[in-house]
Amino acid sequence: MRAVSTSIDPNVLGGLLIFVTSLTTAQALAKNPVISRKWSIPMLITMGLCMILTFSRGSFLGLAVALFLMGLLRYRRIFWIGLVVIAFMFLLPPAQVYIQHFVEGIRGQDLATQMRFGEYKDALILISRYPWLGVGFGGTPDIDTYLGVSSVYLLIAEEMGVFGLSAFVGTLCSFLISAFSTIAHCPKDSALEPVLLGTCLAVAGAMVGGTLDHYLFNISFPHASALLWLMIGLGTVSIRLVKQSVAETERKGQ
Repeated sequence: MRAVSTSIDPNVLGGLLIFVTSLTTAQALAKNPVISRKWSIPMLITMGLCMILTFSRGSFLGLAVALFLMGLLRYRRIFWIGLVVIAFMFLLPPAQVYIQHFVEGIRGQDLATQMRFGEYKDALILISRYPWLGVGFGGTPDIDTYLGVSSVYLLIAEEMGVFGLSAFVGTLCSFLISAFSTIAHCPKDSALEPVLLGTCLAVAGAMVGGTLDHYLFNISFPHASALLWLMIGLGTVSIRLVKQSVAETERKGQ
């Protein structure tokens, strides 16, 4: 049994949790949060438990990367909280199943991971035949290949080729470069800081999680794709507001 909520698929729910948990964590740790801690902390605990119940290893990895970067850039307390959570997971008997499931995935021992490896191999064959523009969204022209793979990057390359994949990755990388450069100049403890951190690191975590799943670019899950671009939009607005704030501060200083 895996948690799905209203997202149809547990991996899609895991992807949703990457976004909302990253945002909520930044709010819970910020000195001037937009959302009060009396609400954000219970929300965060609920999201964490829900993430565990999805058993989505790709989503867990994406969230771990997002929170690690958040701790590295601003909130060092995340590392201590993370150590406590990991310790509890190793000590509590019910968590042993989850840890075993995660380790089996890393080692490639379980059936789901082995099937993913097969999908990757088949996807590379299809991409090698139609590398530039892909095969579109309807299906493959060859009887010995199929459309679909558990990786957003390989799926885009299948459907839109190298050009489409380059446009997708280039757009996301451009956003992240702009966000990280703005974070370096963002006034500490401002209300904009957790919003900027939460949005840009949510996108970074989703990009990592997308290596092991396809929900961010799948017509069967349009809400997941919409959430990605909504997060990029919120992050872009945050970047603009931070830059305006910094510019106004510099003018007043002169």
